Amino acid sequence: MTTIGILGAGQAGATLARASIAAGYNVVIANSRTPETLRDLVDRLGPRARAAYAVDAAAAADFAVTAFPYTPDDRLPVEALAGKVVLDINNYMVWRDGNYPDVDSGLKTIHELRQEQLPASKVAKAFTHIQFHERSPIRVPSDALPAVFRLARPAGAPDRKALVVSSDHPEAVELVTRFYDDLGFDAVDNSPLSESWRSAPGTPMWRHHVDGQSREELISNLQRAQRPVR
Repeated sequence: MTTIGILGAGQAGATLARASIAAGYNVVIANSRTPETLRDLVDRLGPRARAAYAVDAAAAADFAVTAFPYTPDDRLPVEALAGKVVLDINNYMVWRDGNYPDVDSGLKTIHELRQEQLPASKVAKAFTHIQFHERSPIRVPSDALPAVFRLARPAGAPDRKALVVSSDHPEAVELVTRFYDDLGFDAVDNSPLSESWRSAPGTPMWRHHVDGQSREELISNLQRAQRPVR
């Protein structure tokens, strides 16, 4: 049974944990405090989930998720994550994070900076354009579900949506592709990490992040992206 170490227990981390468990994965989840503070969440997630300190969640993981915004002084379990695929589900939000000159200038992407924090890991940008909360406005009862559940479809469904993955490591792309499929989505490879700006907020594909887009639509929208000049 594959175990995912989820570092970050906010809305995104908790919702991805729930979706992963529903797809048959085990989850070890951590926050910046102590495992005891996650007792209620783990109880809701059920027997396939447990809480741990970040370093222990990383050590137990077959692959991991960073479910919190990037900051230069992040204290990550670098050694415990060495050699592992790490999914970074963060977006660069200036209003929230402030400005990072290397990202603003186009020199690097936020996910390349995460890869630099984890030099011995295989970082992949994933799940960055699907919502982990209810739709707004709610039109029908199913809109109350987080999009990672609401938009999921079985393989081959004509209305199946696609999600982007970017990485400098082909094995990370392969892992994310399988994970997406297990959760009900197709994958579009937009590698390497230096190209991950094409799926950033404000790009053509981002305009469809609420209700999703097909694989063909996503590929087209990625190709249409133009790097902003700041």
